[in-house]
Amino acid sequence: MDSGERLQKILAQWGIASRRQAEQMILDGRVWLNGEPATLGQKADPHCDRIQVDGRTLQSDRPDLLYLLLYKPTGVISTCSDPQGRPTILDLLPPHYRNLGLHPVGRLDSETTGALLITNDGWLTHALTHPCHQVSKVYQVWVSGHPPESVLQQWRDGVMLAGRLTLPAQVRLLERTEIPSALTCLEVILWEGRNRQIRRVAKKLGYPVVHLHRTGIGPVQLQATDQPTLAKGHYRHLTPGELEALREQVGILSIAAPARV
Repeated sequence: MDSGERLQKILAQWGIASRRQAEQMILDGRVWLNGEPATLGQKADPHCDRIQVDGRTLQSDRPDLLYLLLYKPTGVISTCSDPQGRPTILDLLPPHYRNLGLHPVGRLDSETTGALLITNDGWLTHALTHPCHQVSKVYQVWVSGHPPESVLQQWRDGVMLAGRLTLPAQVRLLERTEIPSALTCLEVILWEGRNRQIRRVAKKLGYPVVHLHRTGIGPVQLQATDQPTLAKGHYRHLTPGELEALREQVGILSIAAPARV
């Protein structure tokens, strides 16, 4: 058909795969249009045509997918509701976002600040949080005292937590202070996300965390050079480039049931 959008563009817009990945899915015979194998470059109208991926029919009335980056402040819970009445991430978003199925991608504890992704794209959330993809998270970590290089190397090599060794981490010294107290600022990059991992490792090594701040998630930076400065408690939409880079990193190729609201 001559009208409509190219199939790979539709699949990318729906969050199923990046455009490049969608092209490969079509070449691999995983995409069908109106009961026939789709061909690369073929166009479709999702409101009229039946699009299938891996045998699953995709609905044309999918909700708009949102991809937000929030600068989480302290004292805010990384959930959508809290039985204790504490402020949650949804309290920082416009009221009309409340019924769109938004949820955080992973969590930051109440006292940790910084980058938190929020979306209603369940496929991307699953991919970003699945251990096999090992998406990097970058933190600035202020600890009490001045840990020597030998301690930093322990952190890099892995520390036993609850009977399991943490994955190797990148740990880099950023700053030391003496006044008003002895503190050290480290950059720590993790490829796993155990509960309160940085705080637990630092405490076990004898240098407890004073402040923890996340600056990046994979290719997404809290303060991107090509974006306006993001203030605490504020959010912005991911750029098309950031979203494409996230999808490329986790290789979103598997298909699940589309979210419905």
